[in-house]
Amino acid sequence: MNVEVVKGILKDKCVGIAGCGGLGSNAAVALVRSGIGRLILADFDRVEVANLNRQFYFRYQNGMLKVEALRDNLLAINPECEIEIHQLRIEAGDVRPLFDDCQVLIEAFDQAASKAMLVEAMISDLPDVPLILGNGMAGIGGFSIIGCSRWSDNIYVCGDQQTEISPTMSPMAARVGIVANLQADTAIQLLLGVQPDCGSGIVY
Repeated sequence: MNVEVVKGILKDKCVGIAGCGGLGSNAAVALVRSGIGRLILADFDRVEVANLNRQFYFRYQNGMLKVEALRDNLLAINPECEIEIHQLRIEAGDVRPLFDDCQVLIEAFDQAASKAMLVEAMISDLPDVPLILGNGMAGIGGFSIIGCSRWSDNIYVCGDQQTEISPTMSPMAARVGIVANLQADTAIQLLLGVQPDCGSGIVY
């Protein structure tokens, strides 16, 4: 399938991204470059210089709301993409109102509790919308164990599912970018009607 055919299909699709940090900002870039027609972005936070090692922002955007800064950056790539932004900390009751129009949702939270909340809310309120999680991307190296697993009919996880962020294991651009692009590619496969080439996984 060539680029123009893919873009022609994706221009009528909508993807939600919950969290606009390292995973969310980089996944959004991949989707916009691929021709996605609409993105719904949600995040409560602001750009910090300390996080530029892995997030798709620029030093001059320090202090800006992430959703506003990311919208500006994405529109500079593809001004035809419709980008809807929401500045809030997502709670369970927000999930359906925010992402009901999406064909796919990408999870890009930092905290395990937030990830679990989103999974539970999606299963309860939007069970037919595929959810693509990120799990295990800290540090460097170990690229051979990064991949995509299918946890259930509509839940996928990208990452190595092992490498936790800690004081001695920071998230770095290369590994975070790989996982973010895996999430974007998994979303694109689903939107094109292709079953993602993922292995089976177990939710712990």
